[in-house]
Amino acid sequence: MSVIKRNNVRVFGQGEQAMVFAHGFGCGQNMWRYIWPAFEQDYKIVLFDYVGSGNSDVSTYNYERYGNLNGYAQDVIDICLELGLKKCVFVGHSVSSMIGVLASIKEPDCFESLILIGPSARYIDDHEYTGGFQHQDIEELLGTMEKNYIGWANFLAPAIMQNDERPELGAELTESFCSTDPIIAKQFAQVTFLSDNRRDLPNVTHPVLILQCSQDIIAPVQVGEFLHRQMSTSVYRLMQATGHCPHLSAPEETVKLMKEFLDL
Repeated sequence: MSVIKRNNVRVFGQGEQAMVFAHGFGCGQNMWRYIWPAFEQDYKIVLFDYVGSGNSDVSTYNYERYGNLNGYAQDVIDICLELGLKKCVFVGHSVSSMIGVLASIKEPDCFESLILIGPSARYIDDHEYTGGFQHQDIEELLGTMEKNYIGWANFLAPAIMQNDERPELGAELTESFCSTDPIIAKQFAQVTFLSDNRRDLPNVTHPVLILQCSQDIIAPVQVGEFLHRQMSTSVYRLMQATGHCPHLSAPEETVKLMKEFLDL
């Protein structure tokens, strides 16, 4: 099967340089609909869904391949190689931030810069490191997913989104979570929340923009600051946006900071 069909890849836009958008856990490429229109005049826009997410071909899901983030990083690399992309701008949300980091280290020629929205290198607190969760918190989260996935989605999605005055945002994330195969979602959550990519950060050589949201329960401010210290090529911006999904809740601010970084 072709990579294009497997990952439901869409390519459009009027620019020569590619901008590749990578969605977060339980989401799909539609989550970028408020962001990419601001760049389609200057870039070739590349949207896709990870295998098991969105409208990808779920029949190609492989539990061994996607048993760690390197499998998802290979999805990104496969897409770049299939499309012949060089020096692209990678835009990753949440767990896709570390997926992009891994891909850029493995195939540096495919990338020119990385824009990381709500990134975290480790979600669990560890000695002097603050990730935002205790190990027991993650075990309980994964246990709840297994016992009552729909209930878990209805509870967690609005908490991740925040912006309670705009309940339609939490409802959209809930619907996105609920449309994902529960077994695949649990493995992706396990891979995400138990990952530790702190040692990979110093190996990043490309320019990096870290967009850190205020009051983010998934990636606290301390996490963004840690990433900035570990990546010498990074620029750190603390956003006014709250929650974990500023590309949905605060697209104007997100686009503005992206354009400043890209000097558009």
